[in-house]
Amino acid sequence: MSDVGLILILVVLVLGGVIATVGDRLGTRVGKARLSLFNLRPKQTAVVVTILTGTLISASTLGVLLLASRTFREMVLNFGRIQADLRATNRDLDKVTADLKTTDQRKAEVEKDLEQARSERAQIEEYLKRLNANLQVSVARQRETDAQLRRTEAQRDLTRNQLETVSQQALSLRNEINQLESEQQALIEQRDQVKAQIAERDAQIAERTALIEKRDREINERDQVIAQREAELKTLEQQRAFLVAAVQQIQQDVEQIRRGDLAIFRTQVLSSGVVRVVEQGGAKAAVDQLLQLANQTAIESLRLGQNNQQIVQIPIAEVQNLIQQIQDGKDYLVRVQAGANYVLGDDRGVVVNMSAVPNQVVFLAGDTIATQTLEPSKLSPQDFQKTLQDLIAASNARARVAGVMNDRLEVEKLLSLGSFIDQLRRYPNSIELRAVASDVTYTAGPLKIELVAVQDGQVVLRASN
Repeated sequence: MSDVGLILILVVLVLGGVIATVGDRLGTRVGKARLSLFNLRPKQTAVVVTILTGTLISASTLGVLLLASRTFREMVLNFGRIQADLRATNRDLDKVTADLKTTDQRKAEVEKDLEQARSERAQIEEYLKRLNANLQVSVARQRETDAQLRRTEAQRDLTRNQLETVSQQALSLRNEINQLESEQQALIEQRDQVKAQIAERDAQIAERTALIEKRDREINERDQVIAQREAELKTLEQQRAFLVAAVQQIQQDVEQIRRGDLAIFRTQVLSSGVVRVVEQGGAKAAVDQLLQLANQTAIESLRLGQNNQQIVQIPIAEVQNLIQQIQDGKDYLVRVQAGANYVLGDDRGVVVNMSAVPNQVVFLAGDTIATQTLEPSKLSPQDFQKTLQDLIAASNARARVAGVMNDRLEVEKLLSLGSFIDQLRRYPNSIELRAVASDVTYTAGPLKIELVAVQDGQVVLRASN
C-alpha cells in the first residue's frame, strides 16, 4: 500500500472521529437545552441532529475519497462501464485460457507424434540392421546356388553337346556300315558272277582268278573295316548310354537345387582354416581337425541327427600329399570341399577333396574394391537399395576374381548405415559411392568393406563417421 493511501485512511478516520465528537456534543447540548427544530420535540430534535451528524460523516468521507482518489472517483462515477469492461476482460481471459488449453493439447499431440516418429525411426533402423544381415546371408546363399546352378547347367549343356556329337558319329558309322554292306553284297554278286563264268571262260581263268583273289582281299578288308566300325559303334553306344545317364543325373541335380532338397553342393566348402606348421606332426593334426569339422558339417547339413560315424571319405594318398605340401612353415589356406551333390538324409558317405593355397595379401586397407555413380536425391528407396546391393555384389565378385576364397563379405559400421544413407540422400548432385577395404584382406578372407561417398575427388561422407 502506498503512502498516499495510508494518509487518506488516516484523514478519513480522524475526520470521522472529529465529526462524531462534534455531533455527540451538539446532540448533548440540544438535549440539555431542550431545543426544538421544525416544531419537533426536543427528543426528536436530538435524533435529527444525530442523523444529520452521521450523514455528514458519510458525506465527508465520500467527499474526501472522491477528491483524494482519482481511481475511486472513476470507479464510483463509471461503475457500470468498468463492470462491463471487466466482464469483457473476463470473457477475453476465458477465451485466451481456452486457446492456451487448445495450444497445450496440440503441443501434447505434437510431442506424442514426435515421440512416435522417433520410435518408428528406431524401429526402422533396427529393421534396416536386420535386413542388411539377412541380405548378406541371402546374397551368400543365392550366390552359392547361382554358381552351382550355372556350373551344373554348363556341364549339362556340355554333356548334351557331346551326346549330339556321339549321336551324329553313330549315325555316320551306321551309314558307312550300310554302304560297306552294300558294297560287300555287290562284291559277292560280282564274285558269284565270276565263278559262274569260269566254265565258259577257261582262257580267262588266271585273270579271273586274280580278280577273284583281289575281290576276296577287298572283301576281307571290308569285313575288317566293318568289324572295326561295329566295335567303334559299340563303344560310342556305351559312351552315349553313359552320357545319357550323366545328363539325367545333372537334370536331377538341377531339379534338386530348384526344389531345395540338395543339402550339400559339389565343391561346397565343408571346413577351412589357415594353417602354419611349426612343430613335427602339426600338419597331420591340423588336417585331422579340418576333416573332423568337415564330417560334423556334413552330418548337420544332411540332417542325420546325433550321428557320430565318419561319413567323410577321402583317399589317403591325397591327404599325405597335402601334408607334405604344407610342411614348409608358410601360411596356407586349407579347404575341405564336397566332391559331389548330396541330398537330405543321404548317409552313404560324402566324398571330399582337400586343397591348400598360400594365404597371401589380396587387398590393403584403403584399396577401392568397387564403385557406383548415382544421384541420391533422384533415387527412390527401392532404387537406392538396389544400388547398394549391386555395389556389394560387385565387391564380392571383385574379391573372388582377385583370389579371396571366402565368399562372405562384411560391411563395417552397420549400426550407422541408416544415418549414412539419410545424409547421402541430401546431396543434390551426382556422387560416387565407393566400397573401400577397411582392413588388410588375405586369401582366407573375409573381405571387410566401408562405404565412402566421393565428390570431385574429395571424400565428403563416410559410413564410419
